Amino acid sequence: MDIIAKLAEELNIRETQAKAAVQLIDEGNTIPFISRYRKEATGALNDEVLRNLYERLTYLRNLEEKKEQVIASIEEQGKMTEELRQRLQAAETLVAVEDLYRPYRPKRRTRATIAKEKGLEPLANVIFLQMTDKPLEQEAESFLNSEKEVHTVQEAIAGAMDILAERISDEASYRNYIRKLTMRAGKIVSVAKDQEAESVYEMYYDFEEGLAKLAGHRILALNRGESEKVLTVKVEAPADQILQYLEKKTIVRDNPNTTNTLKAVVEDSYKRLIAPAIEREIRNELTERAEDGAIRVFGKNLEQLLMQPPIAGHVVLGWDPAFRTGCKLAVVDATGKVLDTTVIYPTAPQNKVEQSKAVLKKLIDKYDVSLISVGNGTASRESEMVIVELLKELPKPVQYIIVNEAGASVYSASKLATEEFPNFDVGQRSAASIARRLQDPLAELVKIDPKSIGVGQYQHDMNQKKLSGALNGVVEDCVNKVGVDLNTASASLLEYISGISKIVAKNIVTYREENGRFLTRSQLLKVAKLGPKAYEQCAGFMRISDGKNPLDGTSVHPESYEAARKLLDKLGFVLEDIRNGKLSGISRKISDYKKLAAELEVGEMTLQDIVKELEKPARDPRDEMPKPILRTDVLEMKDLTPGMILKGTVRNVIDFGAFVDIGVHQDGLVHISQITERYIKHPLEAVSVGDIVEVKVLSVDLKKKRIQLTMKL
Repeated sequence: MDIIAKLAEELNIRETQAKAAVQLIDEGNTIPFISRYRKEATGALNDEVLRNLYERLTYLRNLEEKKEQVIASIEEQGKMTEELRQRLQAAETLVAVEDLYRPYRPKRRTRATIAKEKGLEPLANVIFLQMTDKPLEQEAESFLNSEKEVHTVQEAIAGAMDILAERISDEASYRNYIRKLTMRAGKIVSVAKDQEAESVYEMYYDFEEGLAKLAGHRILALNRGESEKVLTVKVEAPADQILQYLEKKTIVRDNPNTTNTLKAVVEDSYKRLIAPAIEREIRNELTERAEDGAIRVFGKNLEQLLMQPPIAGHVVLGWDPAFRTGCKLAVVDATGKVLDTTVIYPTAPQNKVEQSKAVLKKLIDKYDVSLISVGNGTASRESEMVIVELLKELPKPVQYIIVNEAGASVYSASKLATEEFPNFDVGQRSAASIARRLQDPLAELVKIDPKSIGVGQYQHDMNQKKLSGALNGVVEDCVNKVGVDLNTASASLLEYISGISKIVAKNIVTYREENGRFLTRSQLLKVAKLGPKAYEQCAGFMRISDGKNPLDGTSVHPESYEAARKLLDKLGFVLEDIRNGKLSGISRKISDYKKLAAELEVGEMTLQDIVKELEKPARDPRDEMPKPILRTDVLEMKDLTPGMILKGTVRNVIDFGAFVDIGVHQDGLVHISQITERYIKHPLEAVSVGDIVEVKVLSVDLKKKRIQLTMKL
């Protein structure tokens, strides 16, 4: 297989782009580095296309390796034919290779192999050829052999039938046809093991749907219901059509001596050998496809969550709500440093509201707190009521915001949190994390395993290795898009930078502690285990504000410094003008990028990136994202009435809709049909996590705690 041509065709890119990307990957370059600094080579492929290319490249290389192993194994058996070799080499999936290899794969003892050991293969061939003019009982007499335990003609015929059933089952073209037909015309059926039991799977208690139309979230729900032993799930194939097809392929002559026997063989082959295997394969394929879709959605949601704009320049009070154990508070300064922590008991069973307010007023006054960040977990509703009362009593404006605290408890109990706050208990660590999530969501959320951030569906049921790989890729892309301050970034943030491993990230922090601030990017080469290749990969994403060289505070790569200096010189500027913000609008002074790029000996795209960066050094792509809604008042679910129009924040996007936080404790669901007037296949086509949207209340079910919303205003 020409892997480059295949990648270009699948990803709808040019072969030259695919070839360049593969070469750069093979040379050990990371996806963020290739995407940002090798645009000329790849024709500006973005990180999403590059990650898809890398995933397919890995699959296709594994496929080629598998083909080589199979060909070698069949050749070793002396059974390779030219036709089989060509079919194997043309196979485009691992399933197709497995189908072709099936007849030659070393088998455990089956009914067919036992029959062959008894010398019954010639009898099977007689039946298969359909030429005999004798009844089969007569043909079978010559195969009776007490030594081989073939005592009756019925035993001999049954053994021959077993051999033929396996032969039919091993035919790759039959399996391929049956698999495709079942996917096209088959359906999935589920029933409840106990029709009376209440569960979240009630809509699947008596359910059937065509395999071709089955949505990913339904597949994952059925799988979970089955694994929890609530549902029985099976694939119903068009069996009559399949048996007709197999009979047509197998019975080539109308011979009264063999026809009925072959019909029985076909039925046994399909029901006992082919159908269970095809059902397994189809269920696996559906699950894999559903998981891939869910991982894609999770990845998009995670990206939006990580790229939420930081709320800078505020002293924030982090509030981790709880009942019995009290609400943990942490005051964090504008740089993220924890100034104070305490516990208050405004919620049940203590209900010490006035004492709690007194403590809060002191903290707000002492540290000049302007924002309160409240976790959305247990008791957040009750905490919010107290906060709103408090805000009305304060002499200065303070606002609050509810933040998604998913993963905060995972972080606060982790080894990393223990190292960061050795003298704090888990509650204090959690409150500090909730405060910092507002100040810089990306820097705080990278400390948590992406799976625990909770912006997907069924993430715990998936192939965990695949999920981790995809989500880590998302985090890596986000961190590198934003870049990091080399002098303040934590090890957890640094380890996501292109080319930096966990060990090197820790070494950077250690170097900083021992030698003080980094003054130049080139100092990175003095960090233990950070060699020239890693430096090339990471340098452009590391920023130094107020360093010796103003270019170190931008995302211009050190390899382009010479070109940047020549450019500034040509336009009549000096390096210090970068720091003083005097380069705004320099792009208007360049009339011919192509000519100038040739003169400066850089690529045209690289030059455009340099100019963009010099105009607005270290610009943060998160600034373009919608800002979070800050609140000063509270709504309760019972305050909602149908027709009410509210502003809300999209908290989660799933296959069938989006959950929107409208300021009451329960997020409302906007079903996919209520998102937009135009037809969309997936909610992500119209909304993303973090979007600020206007919604209208359709219905409120207080008992079930369900709010139905619409965005069609």
